[in-house]
Amino acid sequence: MTRIKDRRTIRKYQSTPIPESLLNRLLEESLRTPTMGNMQLYSVVATTDPKVKAELAPAHFNQPMVMGAPVVLTFCADFNRVTKWCEQRDAEPGYDNFLSFINAMSDTLLLTQNFCTLAEEEGLGTCYLGTTVYMPKDIIRVLRLPRLVFPVATITVGYPDEWPEQNDRLPLEGMLHHDVYRDYTPEDIDRIYAYKESLEESRRFVEENNKITLAQVFTDVRYTKKDNIFMSGTMVEALKMQGFF
Repeated sequence: MTRIKDRRTIRKYQSTPIPESLLNRLLEESLRTPTMGNMQLYSVVATTDPKVKAELAPAHFNQPMVMGAPVVLTFCADFNRVTKWCEQRDAEPGYDNFLSFINAMSDTLLLTQNFCTLAEEEGLGTCYLGTTVYMPKDIIRVLRLPRLVFPVATITVGYPDEWPEQNDRLPLEGMLHHDVYRDYTPEDIDRIYAYKESLEESRRFVEENNKITLAQVFTDVRYTKKDNIFMSGTMVEALKMQGFF
């Protein structure tokens, strides 16, 4: 059993398949996740077919976990099912809007996290792919997602074939605000990021990318303004395509 404090991202997996009964049980237990209005505004696409995974891989920048994991789970914000239910019961749905997407996305991300916690307690390893929101159109096409369904998180799952070091985390004081939000002073920022910036890995990132500070690695190399603006436009286009705008 893995405590959440001990968890780490697993990118390499054994070839051992995950029993369908185990995967279904974990997903079913995850359905106890809090949900807005008890509407359960999500669906999950479990991909095991190597051919489909190969089609998905480019949308995730061909990260090897997609092909290497026994199962790829795409968690989708889903107002399609509720809308069809309303229409078949003489009720007029009004969920083709951005607020509905935010509600469904929130439901979906809560479900995703609970699944990961349960899976890791069973000895499985998981990896969260942040690329899901970068290339939503490709994922929509490959998984044949209908109107009012939108991919928001992808998790690769399998039995670990590695046990890497944990990634660093900022201290709690960097996140916790009492009663109201207290903005950060320059001294606060220095203190909160001191450990992250002191790590050998961080120093190596700075050196390898010919930068002066770790922050510059994030702004100039990893998550640039140009890329963020481009992918924001792509996401808005996909939201319109799926009926949420």
